[in-house]
Amino acid sequence: MSGYTDRPWLALYEEGQPADYEIEFDNALEMFRAGLARDPGGDALKYFDGTVSRQELDELSDALAAGLLANGFAAGDRLAVYLQNVPQFVIAMVATWKAGGVMVSINPMSRKRELSYLLADSGATVLVSLEGLYDEVAREVVPDTDVRLVLTTSELDFQTRDDQRLFAGSRRQRHEGTTDLLEFVDQHRGQTPPPVRLRPDDVAFLTYTSGTTGVPKGAMNTHRNVVFTAQVYRDWTRAGRDGAIFGIAPLFHITGLIGHIAVSMLVPAPLVLAYRFEPQVVLDALLEHRPTFTIGAITALNALLNAPGFTRDHFASFTSVYSGGAAISPTAAKAFLTATGTPVHNAYGLTETTSPMTVTPFGAPSPVDPTSGALSVGVPAPNTIVRIQDDDGRDVPLGEVGEIVAEGPQVVAGYWGKPEETAANLPGGALKSGDVGFMSPEGWVFIVDRKKDMINASGYKVWPREVEDVLAEHPAVRESAVVGVADEKRGETVKAFVSVKAGSAVTAEELIAHCKERMAAYKYPRQVEIIDELPKTVTGKILRRELRDREATTRPT
Repeated sequence: MSGYTDRPWLALYEEGQPADYEIEFDNALEMFRAGLARDPGGDALKYFDGTVSRQELDELSDALAAGLLANGFAAGDRLAVYLQNVPQFVIAMVATWKAGGVMVSINPMSRKRELSYLLADSGATVLVSLEGLYDEVAREVVPDTDVRLVLTTSELDFQTRDDQRLFAGSRRQRHEGTTDLLEFVDQHRGQTPPPVRLRPDDVAFLTYTSGTTGVPKGAMNTHRNVVFTAQVYRDWTRAGRDGAIFGIAPLFHITGLIGHIAVSMLVPAPLVLAYRFEPQVVLDALLEHRPTFTIGAITALNALLNAPGFTRDHFASFTSVYSGGAAISPTAAKAFLTATGTPVHNAYGLTETTSPMTVTPFGAPSPVDPTSGALSVGVPAPNTIVRIQDDDGRDVPLGEVGEIVAEGPQVVAGYWGKPEETAANLPGGALKSGDVGFMSPEGWVFIVDRKKDMINASGYKVWPREVEDVLAEHPAVRESAVVGVADEKRGETVKAFVSVKAGSAVTAEELIAHCKERMAAYKYPRQVEIIDELPKTVTGKILRRELRDREATTRPT
């Protein structure tokens, strides 16, 4: 169930991998400095028409770190970032490490209740926030937390071209009790923080889980986790090896933290940022900066393909495109290749695996399981053991379905301040993913679905992913989400929520008939509801939970 050195797919990777994949740096700051030494004058960050060189990033983060230390920040303290995809995010991250601290990445969509919890749970003493987010949310939250220093900044910094599609309502705002981040940096410009010793097992940042099964938990991503997964991206996906990386995923998310920031530091390669995901703005940025790699949710990639004005030329510069966050259907992969001329590869991981635990090696086509029709999410990353286990924690035979369990250098040390949750979800250091899947004899991993999303219809197991993949084959379907809803006769029955492609028309009855022709009788949806947009997380993952909750609250009692 584990290992990789004897797998036939190893030969598919052009340079091969040693049996003992060496982690090159002790910590992420050392990794950053190695990239700086290799290309000090090169662009580290590109933000619309603005650029920040590696040397400038080093100097800005030095000044910020020196200022933090001068204001009482100490080794092990937490600094929270409440930002969109802006250069200040990366500056704050590097500065936190230089000051010996731990960065806490906060979703900029978090509102008062959520922000209050995250600041309190992490014990952050410094907050770096967009001015608008401070005004709308944080100003009422901060007084009741341990935050002693608030540094505010603007999305208008580091660029001069005022894009009205994103910044129409933006204006500079100064708030009592806060300090402007760039003014703070200027006050300490030229200062260098004292040397800091960061060990591989020290926490680099806290990334919070979505809280779908309770309150959010702060995953403790260590420096070893960060360096290892950055190397996996570089060596297995070609990230940054041919040019710039485009930051399509939110930087606060583990995909953005590793698949964008960390690997851009390691290679080193320019990282292109565009504030937040807005399809037309992203398309313009692709033509302007001509990046060669990105990784993002398939829903975000599909949004680009369906945006007005999209042409094949928008992806002409890419040599490597990956999808993470959710498994993709063979239909979606084929549609992307047809539209762009570039294949989309699969990778799979969680917050707790610091991004990838399995990866499709660059240039290797992911196999399709002939029984389920599922597209593989890759093979175990180097030095990684992936097991498929039953409910009692026993390994199941190859090809059989069970929970995906992983252990390796990317698995987090645990959850911040939550030893019971750590013991339950990371027994013995192995992560119980909550995803159900299987592994082929060649080592390819296939995801069936989330364990908690399984539908029990008249005693039969129905996995929503399989129904969604069949719906994706219909030419009018843009996206779909399948959930179980209460049914007097079947206990649960299958319901599909579908959004339709622009210019297409289809009825619920036609979609039901489409599935009925292609699936066993117990699997096809008995109900289909066509809606404009499916609910999603900020990373583009479809929220079946919201649809289930909506059904439960609207159903007559």
